[in-house]
Amino acid sequence: MKFNIEHQTRFAFNKPVGYTIQQLRLTPESGFGQRVSNWQLKVSGLSSPQIDTFGNTTHTLVMDVPHQEIIISVTGEVETDLDSTTTTNDANETLTTKYENLALPIYLRNTKLTEANDQVIQFSDQFLTKGEPHTLTMLTALMHGVSQKIVCDKDTTEYQQSAITTLAQGKGLSQGMAHLFISCCRAFKIPARLVHGYCYNHESKQLDYHSWADAWLIKDGWQSFDVANNARSNGIHVRLATGLDYRDACPISRVMPDVVHEKMSINSKVHAIAQQ
Repeated sequence: MKFNIEHQTRFAFNKPVGYTIQQLRLTPESGFGQRVSNWQLKVSGLSSPQIDTFGNTTHTLVMDVPHQEIIISVTGEVETDLDSTTTTNDANETLTTKYENLALPIYLRNTKLTEANDQVIQFSDQFLTKGEPHTLTMLTALMHGVSQKIVCDKDTTEYQQSAITTLAQGKGLSQGMAHLFISCCRAFKIPARLVHGYCYNHESKQLDYHSWADAWLIKDGWQSFDVANNARSNGIHVRLATGLDYRDACPISRVMPDVVHEKMSINSKVHAIAQQ
């Protein structure tokens, strides 16, 4: 698929705010089967770009004058579901992933959002076996198992839902379902990471924020699993960032006074062109 994207996020505050610091992970990179062109990020303050630990392009937005709103806009074109050998505009560069800067054991580290308890390990035992080579078939079965066990509930208010909480409640957002899948993988020594980005909704014809997971297999390398949709990642996904969990890959994280109440609104326009 080829997507022409216009996406705007607006934060409105009930009273003037003296400062705001935001970390933005809203810039996709060419690689892992996608090609990005003409991508622009516009903000209502000053921003500075950098590359984080996981290879994500991030921007730090700082506003240190009184303000009651923040507007963040991104526009650009992303082509997805491309073969990794497809060349980009640079004749010497191919669409291989750029997320290989860290050693694989890093992705075995658990966080508060991905740690496992006895219930998570017991659940994992149905699909994975210790001491045996793990296969794509096993991980696909695990994805199906999580999808059947957990109801994807978009009304869930906890955006940083842990694997343990997701399993206990039996419902969650795509982030929580991805955390559970990742927790199961790491419990069986399979490197895994969370991916956050956009997923194209065929009904609304829009791109929605969405999380899924990557897992590493010796013979196959990184493979993507959209647990919430019970499907392998494909041409309807646009990758923005990766990390050990949602906190590392969320689109916007910020520091601001707790006494301020805010309202967030998101407007997006997407023109999807079927790939020939």
